[in-house]
Amino acid sequence: MAIEVDILEDYINSISPELLTTLLKDHTTSKEGEPQRNIFWATSDYEHLGEEYGYHFPILPHLITGDNGHVIMPRILKSRDTQSARSRDMAEVFTPSWICNAQNNLIDEAWFGRKGVFNTEYITEQGQHAWRATTDPIIFPEGKSWRDYVRDTRMEITCGEAPYIVSRYDTTTGGAIPLEKRIGLLDRKLRVVSENTTTSGEWLEWAQTAYKSIYGYEWQGDNLLIAREAMLISFIEYYEAKFGKQPLLKSINYIAYIISWNVWQMDGLKGVVPDSCTDRVEIEQTLFDGPIERVIPCEGCTKDDIHRHNGTYCLIRDWGTKDHRRIRFIDLIK
Repeated sequence: MAIEVDILEDYINSISPELLTTLLKDHTTSKEGEPQRNIFWATSDYEHLGEEYGYHFPILPHLITGDNGHVIMPRILKSRDTQSARSRDMAEVFTPSWICNAQNNLIDEAWFGRKGVFNTEYITEQGQHAWRATTDPIIFPEGKSWRDYVRDTRMEITCGEAPYIVSRYDTTTGGAIPLEKRIGLLDRKLRVVSENTTTSGEWLEWAQTAYKSIYGYEWQGDNLLIAREAMLISFIEYYEAKFGKQPLLKSINYIAYIISWNVWQMDGLKGVVPDSCTDRVEIEQTLFDGPIERVIPCEGCTKDDIHRHNGTYCLIRDWGTKDHRRIRFIDLIK
């Protein structure tokens, strides 16, 4: 499969319409027995395209496929004006892959107890930062196994297009990164899975474990979808590299389901669905002056207390429990 920086929603839809539906789902606001609720735009960048592209409107398949197939695209392909506006309004600044690599290397240096596990960093003659991937299978320290590494939990906060999780391309240059040189947190886990499994069934089991151990959240709906798509396509790419064919649709769908839970839409400062906090209006009856309206703002917002917001606190799955129970992300924060 050729590396395409802009993953077209039409391509995902062609694999299975159910797949795109899953990637658009918001599990926090979707209720059992009711129509699915999707992630929403949470940006004004698309409002010129029509009412359904408004800030608070959900992202629906027909808005991003067919004639609208190029509506959502990575930051590097957006106009300079749009990039500048998003940096100004939403503090959206993407990190070069070499920095992502250096920081991910620090995580692995602490886990393995040594440097240069997945790659070695260097500076080219032109003064550019780069890295050389190691070619021998990864050796694990005494007392730790490859399975421990795959299970170990990682999370990218305010993930944008998730360059720390998967590195199909450099988000600042648009340059595609070959599979063997990728440096994301999930890329490293999938490399380890591929090096230590032989059968498709075993590979799939541990790839699913890898995806269940990776988390991330993002405010803006378009970035979130791009991140989810990149994680899904990476799964297909690594499977193809290992077995020379695409995984079965049921396997792809299950990975999409995991991703839709583990990478979610959230205001990271509040732990709630973006813009879900509201003022509450109370009517107080008085004896002589009639009813008086009192506006009571969100206590969490006024007191800057992440545990006292009246917005919708985001849900994730705890894959470590037998029933994969749903928990509030906020409950993991002490």
